[in-house]
Amino acid sequence: MGRVTQAEKMLIGGELVESSSGEWSTSVNPATEEPIGRVPAATAEDVERAVVAAESAWPDWAARTPMQRAGIMNAFADAVAARADEILNVEVTDTGNTIRPMRMIDVPTAVESLRYYAGLAPDLRGETIPATRDHIHMTLHEPYGVVARIAPFNHPVMFAVARTAAALAAGNAVIVKPPETSPLSAMILAEIARDALPPGVFNIVTGDGPNVGDAIVRHPRVKRIAFIGSPTTGRAIQRAAAEVTVKNVTLELGGKNPMIVFPDCDPEKVAEAAVAGMNFSWQGQSCGSLSRLLLHEDVHGRVLDAVAERVAALRMGDPLSEETDVGPVNSKAHMQRILEHCAAADQDGARRVLGGGRPVGPQFEKGYWVQPTIYADVTPKLRLWQNEVFGPVLAVGRWKEFDQAVEMANSTEYGLTAAIWTNDIRNALKMARRVRSGHLWINGSSMHFLGVPFGGMKTSGVGREEGREELYSYTETKTINIML
Repeated sequence: MGRVTQAEKMLIGGELVESSSGEWSTSVNPATEEPIGRVPAATAEDVERAVVAAESAWPDWAARTPMQRAGIMNAFADAVAARADEILNVEVTDTGNTIRPMRMIDVPTAVESLRYYAGLAPDLRGETIPATRDHIHMTLHEPYGVVARIAPFNHPVMFAVARTAAALAAGNAVIVKPPETSPLSAMILAEIARDALPPGVFNIVTGDGPNVGDAIVRHPRVKRIAFIGSPTTGRAIQRAAAEVTVKNVTLELGGKNPMIVFPDCDPEKVAEAAVAGMNFSWQGQSCGSLSRLLLHEDVHGRVLDAVAERVAALRMGDPLSEETDVGPVNSKAHMQRILEHCAAADQDGARRVLGGGRPVGPQFEKGYWVQPTIYADVTPKLRLWQNEVFGPVLAVGRWKEFDQAVEMANSTEYGLTAAIWTNDIRNALKMARRVRSGHLWINGSSMHFLGVPFGGMKTSGVGREEGREELYSYTETKTINIML
């Protein structure tokens, strides 16, 4: 069951504290619906406390040399790594994500990112510009000061740490809002950050979006905000921030991502990549999941059969079991949304190949379970083609001509990721140039690489994370003109 607690505390100004209201929010295990812990239900007053703490902390933090900050960040990484098993068990229990891939990805990625940006911090350099002969023109990169990160439920600790590392390296103090449905692992992080980082440099405030999230977004002294989540919430954040003051808001939002398969590929390798690209290990709950499989008509039947065979063999069950391939989805409300998408696909005439409902069996009577699902004969006119499900539902379409594949791939409002499978480098690069997605794989799927920027086009977001660009995004450029 992982670490079950009666009550945890959030982190403000280097202290573990309760909410100013004294109220709590209960987290449940999505596999059993059993309560597994409580976190403070924070208020706008708590957000104000966190901002004040961060404002007091960041000048001293920024005044340290990059190597001094790097040393502290590496010690923070060591401390996170030392409690990796504890974080893993709590997060699996709280999210429903399966344990095998999380052991390999979530905490290791958080630790790796801290070390990467700690090492990159000394390279945060400006420029000298030869604008005139008689003067010196130069730029500096200075931290914003207080920045905020609103983390999603699919990888709570990874995003809370890996996606604040750049901000810390640049000299900012951060405020993290964990997801309201899966906040417990962030409470372990609060204990680690309290002991490893200077007070106020890293703050964690728990609560829901309408109260805590909105208070962070609207706070006039939080000028830099980063969010991962749905386009609907992303637009709401942009509106709310703009009503208060001018802010730098970066958004990594949804995706309805195409995997485009040419006829010169091995159907078995394509099927393996398609299943991996759907991220069934966390129930397809990933913005980057390749949830539209565009198969050339010459390989359509063979690939579809091979994909269906692999998906049918996936084992559902306890996410803490090493034998489990697919666990529950994150919450009851999310389960209901996914099942509504399946009902709409049935109504629209998509051909259900596999799944489409809750699994049957006594172990699935409680919990938020959705079968791994495949629909075929899905066209751009159908809702399942256009709408992000954010669940274990794969839509399969068919194409014949190159331009048709391009049009199908670009026919949604999204543009986060895409995969292109072909042995013809000309077709690969030609397609890559024409697909409107921010992050593409050629003959690959769903992998992230350290230092390689990640982000979306169109409704899938603004800004890039995971590379050097992210480090600079947490700074403001100051120009100095020296008159000689």
